[in-house]
Amino acid sequence: MCLDQKLISSTRTTPLSVLEKPRKFVSTNPYFTPVSPTLIYYSCSSHCVSGGDTQTHFNPLSKFQPFPIFLLCIDLVYRGLLQIVVSHVYELGAELQNMAQILAPSTQWQMRFTKSSRHASPITSNTWSSLLMKQNKKTSSAKFRVLAVKSDDSTINRLEGLLNLDITPFTDKIIAEYIWIGGTGIDVRSKSRTISRPVEHPSELPKWNYDGSSTGQAPGEDSEVILYPQAIFKDPFRGGNNILVICDSYTPAGEPIPTNKRHRAAEVFSNPKVIAEVPWYGIEQEYTLLQTNVNWPLGWPVGGYPGPQGPYYCSAGADKSFGRDISDAHYKACLYAGINISGTNGEVMPGQWEYQVGPSVGIEAGDHIWASRYILERITEQAGVVLSLDPKPIEGDWNGAGCHTNYSTKSMREDGGFEVIKKAILNLSLRHKEHISAYGEGNERRLTGKHETASINTFSWGVANRGCSIRVGRDTEKNGKGYLEDRRPASNMDPYVVTSLLAESTLLWEPTLEAEALAAQKLALKV
Repeated sequence: MCLDQKLISSTRTTPLSVLEKPRKFVSTNPYFTPVSPTLIYYSCSSHCVSGGDTQTHFNPLSKFQPFPIFLLCIDLVYRGLLQIVVSHVYELGAELQNMAQILAPSTQWQMRFTKSSRHASPITSNTWSSLLMKQNKKTSSAKFRVLAVKSDDSTINRLEGLLNLDITPFTDKIIAEYIWIGGTGIDVRSKSRTISRPVEHPSELPKWNYDGSSTGQAPGEDSEVILYPQAIFKDPFRGGNNILVICDSYTPAGEPIPTNKRHRAAEVFSNPKVIAEVPWYGIEQEYTLLQTNVNWPLGWPVGGYPGPQGPYYCSAGADKSFGRDISDAHYKACLYAGINISGTNGEVMPGQWEYQVGPSVGIEAGDHIWASRYILERITEQAGVVLSLDPKPIEGDWNGAGCHTNYSTKSMREDGGFEVIKKAILNLSLRHKEHISAYGEGNERRLTGKHETASINTFSWGVANRGCSIRVGRDTEKNGKGYLEDRRPASNMDPYVVTSLLAESTLLWEPTLEAEALAAQKLALKV
């Protein structure tokens, strides 16, 4: 939640209308329910606060200045957050300064309320709505400005204070969040442990274990699975020296378990031929945001559909862009963590987004994608929406979600590289079935030949053609060197599998001369 943390000053003499314009905030804390808003009148003669439930939030002001103050407590918009309407506030007592902080509300309302009020009175939701609707009518009234004030006594304040504690000044110990891939091959699991000091390399971290029978990765009678730390990222949620740790999973005997695809990828990327070619990857991860409990895209009417595709791609506006705050929060969190995220954009289907990771070399591409997915899962958890990597979340005339993988080798990037690219395309055509079987579950629902996809059953390639299996950019064709884009992987693909398979098929696998000749003729490739 992005909040202005500007304290009310007991010596402020300027009207609150000159304060910095508020920014949007959202609170989804589940521990609070709205209460009826109450009008509080501060009397300069009584020096006390009345107003029913709200009097527990504030103490009487012992040194109150002779200015009438009206406070409207609105605890019905965001759970646990107390919003206050303040008018004619020029100076507040130190007691209130110690108990409250100005926070940026989601919007600023100018509303009217009569000056004749002298006592506290409850305001029902109907009264509140009436106030808003009548705010533009010309009556004898005072204008009120909406600010947000959060009580130090509220549970949400105490909880957030603890969550945001910086432990660095008080201990050398850090928190390491061990992250691994679960039994479905696409779910991410994690748990935390204390490490005695900050670390810079995964080799400094101890191995750990987890109950594989609870993740679908081991039987109950022999459930222990061992975690091997492989990559470290800064923890954007805890901050300080705390870290996220990408791990892969092994049996107690040291054998990789079936869902450990990183182990095989590491073998491919450690091959001398592959090392010499320095394979680069740029991965475009698409995802869909769903409304909680209804399994329907964010921004869509529940059980209904928005307008046809067209205005949503890279758009702006409340009627076209849904979930930008999540995308931006994820972008910044990844940069903080040290993930090589290179961009983000809204996608063709409303409620769908994309971010790009890379260029990354070898095994690093898979580590960074999995770390970025974990961070995205955590952010959507906090925002109260569901992250979906389903390659076709909505049937019909709607785009699916892919994970296009841009790929190049050293030879492709050098002069004459276009010929190397064409040879790679030929190899990929001959192993089309092997790649499709490894490119994500449910991909047949996405690769239909429509909505910027090729048919799952047919291999094709083209320059600037997004309806092909492999796309080559116009700059690559023009310059005679560059990269290719494999558009077949689904959004739920395993990046360790896809990246290592591309390297294996183009650098380590050789077709027979006969098969090569037939494929070249079919694809009109001269290699």
